Amino acid sequence: MTVHSHGGRPYDWVGDWSARRRQLSPDAVGLRDATTGEAFTYRELDERANATARLLAAHGVTADGDAAAPAPSADEVGEAAVGGRVAVVSRNRPELVDLFFATGKTGGVLAPLSHRLAERELAELLDDVAPSLVVVEDAFDDDVAAALAHDACDYDGPVLGLGDSQFDSFAAAVPDDASAYDAASVGMDDAHLFLHTGGSTGTPKETVLTHGGLAWNSFNTITAWGLRPEDVTPMVFPMFHTGGWNVLTLPCFHLGAEVVIAREFDAEQVLDIVDADDATVLVAVPAVLRMMTEADGWESADLSTLRFAKSGGGPCRQSVMEAWWSRDVDLSQGYGLTECGPNNFAMPDGWSREKADSVGVPGMHVDARVVDDDGRAVEDGTVGELELASPHAADRYWRNPEESRATFGARGADRDAYVSTGDLARVDEDGYVHIEGRKKEMFVSGGENVYPAEVEDVLSQHAKVDDVVVVPVSDDTWGEVGKAVVEGDDSLTLDDLDAFCDGQLARFKVPKGLAFVDEMPTSGPSKIDRQAVEERFGDGE
Repeated sequence: MTVHSHGGRPYDWVGDWSARRRQLSPDAVGLRDATTGEAFTYRELDERANATARLLAAHGVTADGDAAAPAPSADEVGEAAVGGRVAVVSRNRPELVDLFFATGKTGGVLAPLSHRLAERELAELLDDVAPSLVVVEDAFDDDVAAALAHDACDYDGPVLGLGDSQFDSFAAAVPDDASAYDAASVGMDDAHLFLHTGGSTGTPKETVLTHGGLAWNSFNTITAWGLRPEDVTPMVFPMFHTGGWNVLTLPCFHLGAEVVIAREFDAEQVLDIVDADDATVLVAVPAVLRMMTEADGWESADLSTLRFAKSGGGPCRQSVMEAWWSRDVDLSQGYGLTECGPNNFAMPDGWSREKADSVGVPGMHVDARVVDDDGRAVEDGTVGELELASPHAADRYWRNPEESRATFGARGADRDAYVSTGDLARVDEDGYVHIEGRKKEMFVSGGENVYPAEVEDVLSQHAKVDDVVVVPVSDDTWGEVGKAVVEGDDSLTLDDLDAFCDGQLARFKVPKGLAFVDEMPTSGPSKIDRQAVEERFGDGE
């Protein structure tokens, strides 16, 4: 075996998850595809990854990157090294796992992009990522083709398709050689995954996740949540989301456990998976957990194998938690973000349900503090901004030094710097952390971040809109949705706005409510009083 050296330390294992897991548990099933019924052992996953790595290497998705890719800015020098990128637009499929394991071997970067994005958003992200290869599932051929043709996108490289795609076949392009791949020499501080998160305006930001950060999130999850090699979990988060990789998939792969995926979420199917496959762990957004309690098979499904379930991506209603508790499932709330973790907290053994509105206490290798506007730690019980520090924090935002400094501080020079979450929190007398709201106007709809400024920027271009403010309102299905408060022509309808946003905004960002004002309230010269608008038209109206 060849040993690669990184600063005098042998780190041959970094990135090559599938080869190491194959050595330890070759015959254990690591991935099951509920859509096709296929199951893949860790030996098979490593073989698929070896073949896929050869395809990626041929396209420049390597540690050395693509010569055509933009050089790092001065602000990025000395931060995580970023190799060549492969962008993929797809639902949850085995090929995404192949690409993750394969980029680990080549030293490249996997950049999964949301298939929910509008044409403009997808075009801008493709341009920002600057991949040397794009992979698309056939269901999104037209969306990707439109994005590639958009003025905002300069990519003109190869595109490979999954399934019955109009593009050249990904499966046909993968070499037959599945023998061991001579993995690249990469370090813990090198990038492995780009995951995008909402931007306050314009294009979503790509978050740079390193090999070390991904590994440390697995350590934190395994040690704080008590995961086991025999665990089985249905994966209901999309794999363009940190939830799809870091909540349970990678921690389970770390242990040799089993992950079950499907193209679409179906509450009945997930209940069937829990029952038939003896699933032991489930993590989902509140809307998914609620849909499962309302499914026809809820009462008859055998949930006895579930050791615990967790809710994330927004506050979970008490009624939903009680429904799961009534089935003897230990459901609690979690908290995380793409920029840190996301698995930062856990409920202690024997926790009291009086603490159910909290997210628990920090994990083994996570520090949490609550600070005031000047960055000073506040006393327990006082509400302030939540900050987190952990080796599982992301490195920075890709090609966005200003936003990086605001969120990550000095992480480029100091790996122990705190990450600013932008969320308000307090710590109670027992050390449990309670999330109290958002420092900024962002709200979460179905586990997806929505930034009103971006939505308002699009809506304000409508001929009948003079001014607009988007406020969050409660929704039984998605937790929160947007309501557009418009100053302008009151003949405007919600259907008009819906049609206008088509192709410009992802569907989850489009407002589901509409209200009118004669004049926007102001708190100063030409400054809209957003709080007054929200108090009048939000949930308190």
